[in-house]
Amino acid sequence: MLKATYKKHRLNFKLPSGTSRGILKTKDTYFLIISENEKQGIGECAVFKGLSIDDRPDYEEKLQWTCNNIDLERETLYEALNEFPSIQIGIETAFKSINAKNQFEIFPSEFSRGEQSIPINGLVWMGDKTFMKQQISDKLQQGFTCIKMKIGAIDFKTELDLLKSIRKEYSSSVIELRVDANGAFSPSEALEKLKWLSDVQLHSIEQPIKKGQWQEMARLCEDTSLPIALDEELIGIFSEEQKIKMMDTINPQYIILKPSLIGGFKGSDSWISKAENNKIGWWITSALESNIGLNAIAQYTFSKNNKLPQGLGTGSLFTNNIPSSLKVRCGSLHYNIDKKWDLDLIL
Repeated sequence: MLKATYKKHRLNFKLPSGTSRGILKTKDTYFLIISENEKQGIGECAVFKGLSIDDRPDYEEKLQWTCNNIDLERETLYEALNEFPSIQIGIETAFKSINAKNQFEIFPSEFSRGEQSIPINGLVWMGDKTFMKQQISDKLQQGFTCIKMKIGAIDFKTELDLLKSIRKEYSSSVIELRVDANGAFSPSEALEKLKWLSDVQLHSIEQPIKKGQWQEMARLCEDTSLPIALDEELIGIFSEEQKIKMMDTINPQYIILKPSLIGGFKGSDSWISKAENNKIGWWITSALESNIGLNAIAQYTFSKNNKLPQGLGTGSLFTNNIPSSLKVRCGSLHYNIDKKWDLDLIL
């Protein structure tokens, strides 16, 4: 008989991490554990407070409902959780886990066998100039050739000067620079700021203005000298018709997929299909999951054969993450088959 339970886990950041939404010190996540006879599967429901569409007071109530109804037909269960994308990926992962030969090998591949790695960006968090410069220096020393810098928390000139200082030492052929504004610019100032940023030869900018302003974003994407990637814009769009309407209206250069926020692997497949039909580029980013969720997303990402650097290196941010086989080395995410998983924090 199939049974399910869930467990809450509070992740503690090694250092307070700055975003345009404030400083993060902890992040709550949930593990969905399903069992049948002697087999067990585990998935992560990584709700992101302040960002996830399912950041709702009834979240744990819906998790308990999921556990109570885990024996529903799989597609029926998934559709019933349409407004809870982080639970959708939790059940997708848990079922793949319980049916796998190895419960942590969610999408078997050369990556999960430790034979190949995934190129990733080094993430630089918001903070004062000294802190951000130190992070940049650390990432370069660690062998990253793609750096993503969050902007919008300190004054724009300081952030621009930081980017210029990197470019003085490293050309765009040596270091790829991406920035994430998290909607920090107003529509009236965005185009001018994008012009200044384009002078630093950036790869792209994520979500320059707040989500939901489709016409303003469409004008930016049409007139910009710097490629624009939609991130938060994808969150909360459930129907296929709305996805097509948004893509046709805005026509961005890129979209960024956070599976925990957009309906898991099935939701990501849907967005990828629409992007490729419109010749829009894409890459995948984790959303501060523990190593349980990061592992599933990384294995899924490798299966999509996208050669761009992905945003999958956040597992090292926490003091109490789940000990795992994942390892960041020389700007890539690796799967070390000799290092075993430890679920003592969960079970």
